[in-house]
Amino acid sequence: MSQRLQEFREFREKMNERILSTGNLPINRFFTLDTQAYKDGALDAKSKEIAGLVGSLVLRCDDCTAYHLIRCKELGLSDAQLFEALNLGLIIGGSIVIPHLRRAVGLLDELNAVPSAPPT
Repeated sequence: MSQRLQEFREFREKMNERILSTGNLPINRFFTLDTQAYKDGALDAKSKEIAGLVGSLVLRCDDCTAYHLIRCKELGLSDAQLFEALNLGLIIGGSIVIPHLRRAVGLLDELNAVPSAPPT
């Protein structure tokens, strides 16, 4: 696993634990709501993660884009499927999305270099 991927995972896990440990009920409820939203339902988890990836790219959130890209790979989406989703984000968000698209593709290359990334 690349250093950047390892650092992203470790920081995310550490800070999620820190935030949830405060016992702030609204924050804990929001985290639970977010987790539940991406589980299989009328839409399968893959479709939901693709939607999360596109939305994150359009909103230009690199952390969210990274998270959803990792989840998409964990769920078995192909690079072709991911590039179609990334294209949707670019079309919807416009040229301001290009720097975030570059970082997403850089991460995709890192993920593809890793034999198998464990779920987060």
